[in-house]
Amino acid sequence: MSGGSGAAGSALTWAALREVKCAELEDAADGWGRVSNRADAARDRIEGQLLPGLHDTQKGEAVGAAVGRLRRLGANFQYIYTECGLLRTTLNSLAHEIKAQQRVLQGALDDAAALRFTVHADGSVTYPAAGEGLVDGKPLAGGTASGVPNPGMVTPSGLVAPNPNAGKAQDIADRVAQAVRTAADADWRYTRILRALKAQEGLGVPAATWKDAAADAAAVRQAAGSYLRNAIPHDASPAERKAWWAGLTDEQREEYLAVYPDRIGNLDGIPALVRDAANRDNLQLLMGKLEGRDDEDSATKLAALREIDRQLRAVPVAGEPPMYLLGIGDQGNGRAIVSYGNPDTARNVAAYVPGLNTSLDEEFAKGDLKRARDTAMAAREIDESTATIAWLGYDAPQSPDGMSSLAVAGTERAENGGQAFRGFMSGLAASNDHGDPHMTAIGHSYGSRTVGAATQQGDGIPGVDDIVLVGSPGIGVDRAEDLKVGRDHVFVGAAENDVVTHLPSKERGLLEAAGRALGPAGALAVDMVHPRGEGLWFGEDPASEEFGARRFAADPGPPVVGLGRVSIDAHSQYFDPKLDSASADSIAMVVAGAGHRVKQESAR
Repeated sequence: MSGGSGAAGSALTWAALREVKCAELEDAADGWGRVSNRADAARDRIEGQLLPGLHDTQKGEAVGAAVGRLRRLGANFQYIYTECGLLRTTLNSLAHEIKAQQRVLQGALDDAAALRFTVHADGSVTYPAAGEGLVDGKPLAGGTASGVPNPGMVTPSGLVAPNPNAGKAQDIADRVAQAVRTAADADWRYTRILRALKAQEGLGVPAATWKDAAADAAAVRQAAGSYLRNAIPHDASPAERKAWWAGLTDEQREEYLAVYPDRIGNLDGIPALVRDAANRDNLQLLMGKLEGRDDEDSATKLAALREIDRQLRAVPVAGEPPMYLLGIGDQGNGRAIVSYGNPDTARNVAAYVPGLNTSLDEEFAKGDLKRARDTAMAAREIDESTATIAWLGYDAPQSPDGMSSLAVAGTERAENGGQAFRGFMSGLAASNDHGDPHMTAIGHSYGSRTVGAATQQGDGIPGVDDIVLVGSPGIGVDRAEDLKVGRDHVFVGAAENDVVTHLPSKERGLLEAAGRALGPAGALAVDMVHPRGEGLWFGEDPASEEFGARRFAADPGPPVVGLGRVSIDAHSQYFDPKLDSASADSIAMVVAGAGHRVKQESAR
């Protein structure tokens, strides 16, 4: 091709197109693939063996310097892996498109040979005399047809050539011209991409380089649509996606991971190790993408991504479960799904859905991830084969007004989030190695409403055995049995001073106390959140006797009004083993499959 074999470009002819050796392009792609794989293996060795080894056996300033250099080297290998993978797919995709046009061309040439037509060097086709003249009965004269690369752009003349060979020759000439034109366009597109795939000089891989890599990946994705993207089974079930991935060759998997880490990493049903590898690479591309922006939303998400990246790269602390990045994205309020422990190999798998005001920011990256990590560590003391996940896979309602805005949050986000959560849990059930793993859905705050919405779709949440609801404003149903896991498998934590848990209740005491402290505006907020009257919002109080769930003990938490200020801290400490060990321990028991050991508290 242009810049290579010189077979394409603006001067491409059908003879040159026919002679393009696509096998050579594919061989070159294989070579870049081998370089990519070696870089990936080197990165794995640095992060999986060398860094932990230094951390565990050596101390001192020299070790710190060595760790820094190794981290830089690992980042360089990751960049090499990404760029070389893009080169491989670019060459393979080019070969794929050229071979398709070679097939079109060969079909036209075969038809011409069968009809004894002559295809000239310029693509025109000469056809012989045929048919009979209306006047003298003699064969109608032959002629030459010139191809039209884009027939749809030519207005039909309405005239029909009397020689029956004329139409056949025109069709052949058009197919030849279209094949040449399409191949030339492909050559031009891929030449631009290949010229852009080059690294800057130096040993470092700064943020600007990852920004360029993100642009490179976007260009290759756009060009390789027919080659790779269209085959990704987005509309299939998680089990079908798992089977699709298992049926790919190693080379195909490597290409998907290199070019579409965002799609593969967020595809429910794909194995956790694959999703983790894809998302770690996509994380770098996302940070590069956001680096060049100066808006507040991008800065907020970038800070969160950097914190998640820092945690992923940290040397594992003894006793802590390993992290797996099962999802990442910047759409909407941001997406992040992090597992502590491998959810495919664990007997017990739990997913925690956060609520109001949760988004991809530093608070999520530090606070919400800590909740999942704390729960995983406590549950693993009961059963080591446990994984706990923080699932930010939806747009939770956002408001600076906190609890008073729950009333206007509505249910749409819970319904949409519930559908996404249901698909995620179905994917975990499909990819887990155990025949029937014990699975738990945990909803906090508005996240409990999202979990509740997920249970009302179909036969409930696939694979889920137990449901834990903490700090819940109501979940959209009035009875525990409506959640489709059995009332004895629904566990509720409701701190006495947690204002949000009183939202579904007919008791207004705590809310009115908060309203008085806030003045007239607070009183209005109370009426918005919990109007006087008999109506309930988001369904029955999950902690009530009428609801029928198993309520466990929770620390009351700080009072709503105290020390001259309003506090809703009681809403946020259910998972904290230091601030609320009773609740944290109960959650861990349920997650580890020991819900029968949970000590019950009296219902409201």
